[in-house]
Amino acid sequence: MRLSFKRTSTDRSMSFWDHLAELRRRLIYCVVALTVSSFVGVLVYDWLLQNVFLPPYCRVLIQQGFDRPCNLVILDPLDGFRTRIKVSIYVGLVLAMPILLWNLWRFVTPALQRREKRLTLPFIISGLTLFGLGAYLAYNTFERALSFLISFGGSQVDPMFSPGSYLGLITYMMFAFGIGFQFPILLVFLQLVGILRPQQLRKARRFCIVGIVAAAAIITPSGDPISLATLAIPLCVFFELSILIGYVSTRRKHGWVPRSKRGDSDEI
Repeated sequence: MRLSFKRTSTDRSMSFWDHLAELRRRLIYCVVALTVSSFVGVLVYDWLLQNVFLPPYCRVLIQQGFDRPCNLVILDPLDGFRTRIKVSIYVGLVLAMPILLWNLWRFVTPALQRREKRLTLPFIISGLTLFGLGAYLAYNTFERALSFLISFGGSQVDPMFSPGSYLGLITYMMFAFGIGFQFPILLVFLQLVGILRPQQLRKARRFCIVGIVAAAAIITPSGDPISLATLAIPLCVFFELSILIGYVSTRRKHGWVPRSKRGDSDEI
């Protein structure tokens, strides 16, 4: 499929400088949205700390038999400030995700055909749904992962975490899982615009699965097998689903051709 970048309102092709101007405009929208949503994250930080982030740590301490409050210990005068800013940025990214996805889709829309441009709303909804699902799985897995990491250190190790290390770990895992769950959307988009074909993904399945597991091992900062399996298994399932969606969309777009008449069309 040949890509032609055109304006939505005219038939005149967009020049290189038009693309740069459009990219700058979209980036400005994203930065403004992220700034505003990060400010909201600063305001709700205390509530999130007490009701969302600390409960897994408190439950793990009870399970491990530690009879003490689940407080975080500041080891650096600037640790509390840096942690609040870092967590607020992660919260801002989550809150601004609809606007970020919308501007990303609007930037690539000129490369799509009219039928593909109608996928804007499904693209936004599926992206938000998968991001929320990834963050939810990371949060519900974090308690078991933290319990594994503490117990693996030995019975003589008393866990005392700083806000930067603990909150940085849980927020990064939630955000990394959410971003990782955007993987099938990327594959479906590449198939829609003709950069990839379902046959190519099917033939490279083994290498892709190995790559998914390796990427999951890199993305999960805790390094425990629980978090690795929680991220890798859904991504492998999403990979298979993206191939299926690619086959369905290709048949609808070009019409179904019997395998006996395809010849070498399925070759990479």
